[in-house]
Amino acid sequence: MAGLAKGLLVLRALGRESRGLTLSAVASIAKLPAATARRCLHTLEELGYVTRAGRAFLLRPKVLELGAAYLEAMDVETLTKTHLADLARQTGDSAALSVLDGVDIVYIARASVRTLLRLEAHVGSRFPAYPTSMGRVLLAGLSQEGLRHYFAQASLTALTEHTVTQRGKLARRIEDCRRLGYAAVADELAYGVVAVAVPVFDDAGRVVAALNSSSHSKKITQAELVRERVGLLREISEQISSELRRIPGLALSAQS
Repeated sequence: MAGLAKGLLVLRALGRESRGLTLSAVASIAKLPAATARRCLHTLEELGYVTRAGRAFLLRPKVLELGAAYLEAMDVETLTKTHLADLARQTGDSAALSVLDGVDIVYIARASVRTLLRLEAHVGSRFPAYPTSMGRVLLAGLSQEGLRHYFAQASLTALTEHTVTQRGKLARRIEDCRRLGYAAVADELAYGVVAVAVPVFDDAGRVVAALNSSSHSKKITQAELVRERVGLLREISEQISSELRRIPGLALSAQS
């Protein structure tokens, strides 16, 4: 158990710096002897939670599995039900919250007032990240190393004639999302599906989830969706972030 505690200290130390930390920096932040920090880093690397670039150690996307499990365990669907229901009611469409799990997004909460979409989703539904608005928001929240790992693992397959499958083009879309603070897609995951998404942040400003509003492309265009709903999505994202921060586990982790 002492070894587990030290490993968690190392993970938390790495979580403070997206560009990576040297062994000595990890040991200093975690308040561990360098030899102990080295053993923890090597074990975490073997398990797939940590990678290295030169002398720097970085977190790998696999650590998101721990976050996704925590979000599911604290029943985010119940926690955010009112906010998503309000969003669905105000737009007359679907609203959802998701997290990144490997190369996919996983729906952890959803509300809808209509079922016009050809691709119906529910809590627990999984979709590839690259052709979805929420997926691009979550990918934009990764470090450069995390994004490189994603591209190394993901299979970019055309799901429609509009799906962006070129790595360079997709990387530019993700960078646009990081710069603008939202992502929008139309007819990429499935014909008729148009959606816009924004990030949900934790106290440290890290992206922990994505919130979206989706509709049918025959009802509203992508440009109209962005113009009419990005502001509303950001307001509700702030409300959801506040709700998540009230959870004791999150509050304690933010203070430590």
